[in-house]
Formats: sequence, structure tokens, C-alpha cells
Amino acid sequence: MNEGNLNEIEEKIREAKSIGEERKRELLQLLGTLKAEIGRLSKTHDEQAQSIAGFAELSTHEATRRQQNPASLRHSLEGFRSSVEGIEKSHPKLVQIVDSISNMLSNLGI
Repeated sequence: MNEGNLNEIEEKIREAKSIGEERKRELLQLLGTLKAEIGRLSKTHDEQAQSIAGFAELSTHEATRRQQNPASLRHSLEGFRSSVEGIEKSHPKLVQIVDSISNMLSNLGI
């Protein structure tokens, strides 16, 4: 797993002016859980873990852009959610975290 992607996400969230402090705390807490879950997944499914991290980074970028493009945000979130398809039974917490982050980022884009 490329932990650099997740660290970049953390930095974007911390620097985002469009996100309130409470939302930042919530997102950072979810991101911490996502890091742990992706770390576990990467031991057995590294490519899938990298895909999830990549889509998380892209979705965060789209949600925190100054000039938002709703279609780009929607597409990136669809990719983020689809990156965990098929692992619901083996990694339910990871799927739950991705869903929670996706929902929060989606709400930021509105």
C-alpha cells in the first residue's frame, strides 16, 4: 500500500478552507480507521488496497477543490465505492468506512 496517498489526503483535509473544523475532525478520524483497514487488506490484496487509497485521494481532491465540478466528484465517489466491491464479507469494516467517507465527501460537494 502506498501510505503516501493517505498522508496526502490527510494534508488536503487539514488545509481545506471549505470544511468546518468539526467535519475535519470527523474525516480525519475516519481516515485513521481507513488507514488501518487498508493496511490489513494490503497484506493479502495489495493491488485492491492501492486502488481504494487512490480513489480516496481522488475523491478528496474533488470534494475539496475551490471550483468544484459536481460530475467529477460524483464519478470519483462512484469509483471509490466500487473499489471495495466484492470484499464486503471479508472486510465489512473497510466497506463501512469507505461508505462513510464517501457520504461525507459527497455532502461537502453540495
